[in-house]
Amino acid sequence: MIMVRAALIAALLLTPVTAFAQQSAQSDQEAQASTGQPPKRVRNVTLTGNQKCPESTADEIVVCGRDDEPYRIPKALRDDKPIPAQNQSWVNRAATMDQVGRVAGGIPDTCSPVGTGGQSGCSMMWNQQYQAERRARRAEATPPAADGD
Repeated sequence: MIMVRAALIAALLLTPVTAFAQQSAQSDQEAQASTGQPPKRVRNVTLTGNQKCPESTADEIVVCGRDDEPYRIPKALRDDKPIPAQNQSWVNRAATMDQVGRVAGGIPDTCSPVGTGGQSGCSMMWNQQYQAERRARRAEATPPAADGD
C-alpha cells in the first residue's frame, strides 16, 4: 500500500504541470463547443513591443492587435498640408502682416532691394525655400498610409 502511494506521488511529481493545464484548456473548449453557446466575453488587446497575445479561455475570446506608435496620431489622420489663411489664428495673421511690412520697408534680413540692409536676408530666404521644396518632394515620394493599420 505504501509502495503504491509512493509510486503515485512520484508519477504526479514527474508529470509536467503544463500537461494538466493543456488538458484543462482542451476540456474547457470542448465543453463550450458541446453547448453551442457563443463565448460570454470578447476582449480586445492592443500589444506593443514584444508582448505576446494572452490565451483565450472557454468563456472568452481574445483579439490581439499591434500598435507600434501608441502615442502618435495615426498616419491616416495626420494633416501636413498648410492651413488656409481664413482658418489661421489672428496671431499668425499678424505675424504675416508684420513680415510683409518688414520686406516692404527694407529692414535688415528681409531680402528686399529697398533700404540699406534688405539684401542681407536673401541667403536665409533661399535656404527656407530649398527646405520647403525638399519637404514637398519627400511628401510626394512617400506612399499614402494603408487604411487597415
